[in-house]
This record gives sequence, structure tokens and C-alpha cells, in this order.
Amino acid sequence: MELDARMILTLGGMLVSVVSAAAIVRQKLATVIEQLADTEQRLRKIDQRIDLLDNGEAVVKQRLDILAKMNAPDVLERRNREVASMLSDIAYLRAEAAKMHHLHNGSHPPVASERKAT
Repeated sequence: MELDARMILTLGGMLVSVVSAAAIVRQKLATVIEQLADTEQRLRKIDQRIDLLDNGEAVVKQRLDILAKMNAPDVLERRNREVASMLSDIAYLRAEAAKMHHLHNGSHPPVASERKAT
């Protein structure tokens, strides 16, 4: 096989086209890698936001569950019975205190065995 000018020119053209194709692929690959890094960064930020939203949702759900338990019919019924009992006790104690106040701060009838001040 003899190398003539035509063969050298053909090999040179093929070599130039392979090298230029490799350079183009390298440039496109660098662009794709840069875009991938940007996309990954955006996905990480989105993941962080989703995590914060999930945490917020969990807190709101927990608070709602607590409020639901506090306002459950059986709990409200028991609480209302306790309040009614306390109100009746308070009314009784007020009446008793009024009686004691009247007994001790009212006018006492004279007592026979009481000594008279001179």
C-alpha cells in the first residue's frame, strides 16, 4: 500500500473531522454537565421546600388532632358536668359564707351570763 497525496489528504480530512467531532462532543458534554448540575441544585432546593412543607403539615395535623380530642363530645360532656358541679358548690359556699357573715357580724342578742362593762 502506497501513500500518495490523495490518500494522505483523505486521512488528514478524516482525522480533522474526527478531532472536530470530538471537540464538539466535549463542548456539548460540558454544557450538559453544567445543565445537570443546575438541575440537581434546583431539585435540592425543591426537596428542602417540600421537607419544610411536610414538617409544617405534620405540625398542623398534630394541632388539629389535639383540638379534635379537646372538643370531643365525651370530653365536653364531662367538662360541662364538672363546671356545673363547681358552680353548684360555689353557690352553696356563698350561701354558707353569707350565713356565717350574718351570724358573726350581726347584732347579738344579750346573753344572761355576759358580764356588763362598767
